[in-house]
Amino acid sequence: MKTVFNIVLTLCILALVYVCFTSIMNPIKFEEMKSVRDKAVITRLLDIRKAQAEYRNLNKGSYTESFDTLIDFVKTAKIPFIYKVGELTDKQLEDGMTEKKAMAIINKAQKTGNYKEVEKFGLENFKRDTLWKTVIDTIQFSANFTVDSMRYIPYGNGAQFEMAARNDTAKSGAPIFMYEVKAPYDVYLNGLDKQEIVNLKDVQNKLGKYQGLMIGSIESPNNGAGNWE
Repeated sequence: MKTVFNIVLTLCILALVYVCFTSIMNPIKFEEMKSVRDKAVITRLLDIRKAQAEYRNLNKGSYTESFDTLIDFVKTAKIPFIYKVGELTDKQLEDGMTEKKAMAIINKAQKTGNYKEVEKFGLENFKRDTLWKTVIDTIQFSANFTVDSMRYIPYGNGAQFEMAARNDTAKSGAPIFMYEVKAPYDVYLNGLDKQEIVNLKDVQNKLGKYQGLMIGSIESPNNGAGNWE
């Protein structure tokens, strides 16, 4: 009888140890896996932010709410890139020379074949050309960036980011352009400990914060800031 009691007691102790161990390790393991997934989602959100910023530059300040439009923009849109050779000296600047004036003199010489003014003002080694390059070849996106995957949430099993854009007007009458891109916890943390996800969402809810990762806001302008920054 005593032997049976000792066996039962031992099993109870082992079960208790297991429960304690699990209660400690589950949150740690969850945070480790969450950190990996957070990093992947944030990296893609930052790529989207870069694309939206460049889209805004070439579209009168507005953003797009369409991934089809944004992806096509990154693939095909071209932005000006100034190729520079040489710099104006302090003496040239003091004499009133500007880059615009310098290029006007050089362009005139190229058209007429008369380079006397170019030599007179010491512009033989000065050059400014406007080159046009596609956005994808100009903007420094993350390593292994794939434009067609930009819409998809990492670890989301094919789910897409929630993207929205909104135009408003300030009291002064000035236009306000806003956008936001969201990745819910339920999507990219799917498959991890369900109770830990519930706990995480509950904390965010009590703090009045979005239950996931996001950039921008269509409620108030924030220049595409991330809610983790």
